Amino acid sequence: NTRARKGRTMTTTDDQTIGTADDVLVSLFSDPAVRADPYPAYGQLRETAPVHHSAVLPLWVATRYDDCGTVLRDPRFGKSEEVQRIFGSSAQSADREVPIISRYSMLRMNPPDHTRMRSLVAREFTPRRVEELRPAVAAMVDEVLDELADAGGGDVMDVLAFPLPVRVIGELLGVPIEDREQFRWIVRDAAGALEPMASAETIAAAETASNTMNDYFRSLIAERRNRPSDDLIGGLIGVRDGSDRLSEDELVATIVLLFAAGFETTTNLIGNGLISLLRNRDQMQMLRSDPTYGHGAVEEMLRYESSVQLDARTALEDADIAGHHIDAGRVVLTLLGAANRDPDRYQDPDQFDITRTGIQHLSFAAGIHYCLGAPLARLEGEVVFERLLARFPTIDADTTPVWRPSLTLRGLEALQVSLR
Repeated sequence: NTRARKGRTMTTTDDQTIGTADDVLVSLFSDPAVRADPYPAYGQLRETAPVHHSAVLPLWVATRYDDCGTVLRDPRFGKSEEVQRIFGSSAQSADREVPIISRYSMLRMNPPDHTRMRSLVAREFTPRRVEELRPAVAAMVDEVLDELADAGGGDVMDVLAFPLPVRVIGELLGVPIEDREQFRWIVRDAAGALEPMASAETIAAAETASNTMNDYFRSLIAERRNRPSDDLIGGLIGVRDGSDRLSEDELVATIVLLFAAGFETTTNLIGNGLISLLRNRDQMQMLRSDPTYGHGAVEEMLRYESSVQLDARTALEDADIAGHHIDAGRVVLTLLGAANRDPDRYQDPDQFDITRTGIQHLSFAAGIHYCLGAPLARLEGEVVFERLLARFPTIDADTTPVWRPSLTLRGLEALQVSLR
């Protein structure tokens, strides 16, 4: 069916298809069983309503690789207060902003504000500075693996996947060792607000957690001003471009973002990557036998089980996606997990293949909001799997672990392994 709208012709789906797509969306957002394995639902949306205007949620949804990439890169789409409405979209919390994403955060900005702030932060958080961490990260990984070896195994999420990334980003920023452990659950609570249809209780817990992080880092910044340091916090305090520098609120928001995102998503990369290897033993053996596959293996892990499953943009002006007219002000949800398994982009997308070439996944988003910490996540992933497989010829585990009941951030609750 077609209909004219504002002088344009657009394709629409029939009521039955709209109803089916919305049923799938609601199940993705609310059913833990569907969230545990969202890929069949993603496939159904791609096939029946790849660009879908929801009748029950205030948004459009894109699931194909090309369409999601367009939304993330096209300057007609950007950030807006509208985006907040898809998170915490219960009746009690629909009008409350996502607490973990401060209005002073780059994640909420469009050019020229975003351009200015990102250029200031990028002066300190450079790929070269990250790469210089490789020997230190390897030493940290080996220390953690010593603990696993002594115990003959354990919960990888508890022993490796959390403590390593929090230690790495903690060292980089300059967060004292004794303060880091508390943030595991603080960040987990804060990230709960990133879930579509989050409850009022979840939003309230997220607000408390976010306030705790803001207060902590505001205090740490004040301490660093009195005692200058050569860590990343010290660098961000002093960074300037002529007379321009980060404001106090921008500084706090940036450090909270770098710290929280710097370990939460990498924790899930380690867990998701390991379970993918355990379920595909031939790929594990291939990587163990030839470590030169390491970089490609991490890219495939990111594509196959992305730590971040969705992102959102708002149409800043009227725009079109694949023939669908999007009114200015409308939110478009990009399902990154669906895009990364689009059969029009990847051959056998549901197959985990570390030899896959030409991977350009959307797990770190795309465009001007491409993840600033992507080089650090990649480095940690490469080092972890290189050292883990070299150290332990035998790794056994239950390959049906429990997934966290979340969609935006995909990860395991626990992953018990035995090692030799």
